[in-house]
Amino acid sequence: MGRQHKILVVDDEATIRRILATRLSMVGYEVIVAADGVEALEQFEAEKPDLIVLDVMMPKMNGLQVCQTLRQTTGVPIIMLTALGEVSDRIKGLELGADDYLPKPFSPKELESRIQAILRRTVSAKTVGKGTNGSKDQVIMEIGPLRIETHKRQVYLHGQRVQLTGIEFDVLKLLVSKAGQTVSRSDILQQVWGYSANHYADLRVVDVNVSRLRSKIGDSSKQPEFIHTDWGIGYFFQKMRKTSPEQVMC
Repeated sequence: MGRQHKILVVDDEATIRRILATRLSMVGYEVIVAADGVEALEQFEAEKPDLIVLDVMMPKMNGLQVCQTLRQTTGVPIIMLTALGEVSDRIKGLELGADDYLPKPFSPKELESRIQAILRRTVSAKTVGKGTNGSKDQVIMEIGPLRIETHKRQVYLHGQRVQLTGIEFDVLKLLVSKAGQTVSRSDILQQVWGYSANHYADLRVVDVNVSRLRSKIGDSSKQPEFIHTDWGIGYFFQKMRKTSPEQVMC
């Protein structure tokens, strides 16, 4: 049996903290809580959680500021909770580095599902990353200045390590695995985030993460070298010549 995963729940409403702490504990997580942004950063440093559930509107330091601060040093998964009405307001957290968001009021069961999906991918990725040295599954890809080491889940641009979140790497890996083929936004959402879009706004999660990914790997949406847009459908990675494991793709 694996270790108990630790979730940091950050919300200034005591009722929400209590409900989420109870629900998440019942399904097997270790839960720690914080009532404001400053306490959230303190708890993160002290407890090193595996995932953060982060409210936007809080005293002292809001969730957007917390997310931006955390992304300077860590790729820990972040799911933001927002009561803001406009979609443009909701996705600000994604632009700052959050992995997903849920608008308030939300279903605790849906939050549990999203946490489970993200942790399933990140835990699986860590296991693969630690256990594949010497494995035939090791693949290194070099496309111009971009180098992708799938077994280590590491990306380099002009020889410098690019700090991607787990979600960003999974999006890149999915697109690269289907190089030359368009992957719809709905399929990306399903395969990377683990849930289907109920509303058009849900697909903005994909768009914003692709935009962040492009920025980090030196790509441009207007003249892309790596990730291209198939307007109205999805995205595709430039077509590459297939090679065997351990060799370089170019």
